[in-house]
Amino acid sequence: MTLKRFAIFAPLLALATPALAQEAEGQATPPPATTQVVLETTMGDIVIALETQRAPITAANFLRYVEEDRFDGTVFYRAMQLDWGEQPNGLIQGGAQNDWDRILDPIAHEPTSETGVLHTRGAISMAMGEPGTANGDFSILLRDLPQLNANPDAEDPASRPGFAAFGHVVSGMDVVEAIHAAPIDPEKGEGWMLGQMLADPVVIVDARVVGDRP
Repeated sequence: MTLKRFAIFAPLLALATPALAQEAEGQATPPPATTQVVLETTMGDIVIALETQRAPITAANFLRYVEEDRFDGTVFYRAMQLDWGEQPNGLIQGGAQNDWDRILDPIAHEPTSETGVLHTRGAISMAMGEPGTANGDFSILLRDLPQLNANPDAEDPASRPGFAAFGHVVSGMDVVEAIHAAPIDPEKGEGWMLGQMLADPVVIVDARVVGDRP
């Protein structure tokens, strides 16, 4: 996952006209559809609600990896630790790691400016080099990181697309924090990822859909 230069961005989410009409009539807008997935790891379970309605391309890609057992036996291998803000801060990363027997074709990029799924605490987001290259690796955030959201008005073109968040943890943030706190091997990793790799990667034993898909 390539983390671009951090730039503070406060997105403005426009309300659609139908939603305003419903509110005017005193009707509640139904919540967007989600599908829950459990990642059973050697350190405990993480349950994630995937935004199948707001981020359909990215959520469908993740669900395909789950339903085809492509995540089973993969690992959380990285814990990026940030020393600013409320602690613990940073993210954990896991997935297929370019294993050709597991990865599928890259998917189209769904920016947060279009989906409205933001990089808040517990968000799950696709790892990628450039927009349109994401496939089978993902990150889970420990804290809000709005710097990863799309910023279409940024002066730096590299900051405009951001990363594609597509769900959030609904249970198991204690497991996410435990993985993040696991020992790091200072000799593992290359370039700017040196010192961010777990000494003993945490295995995803099983990834499965919870209940019936909407």
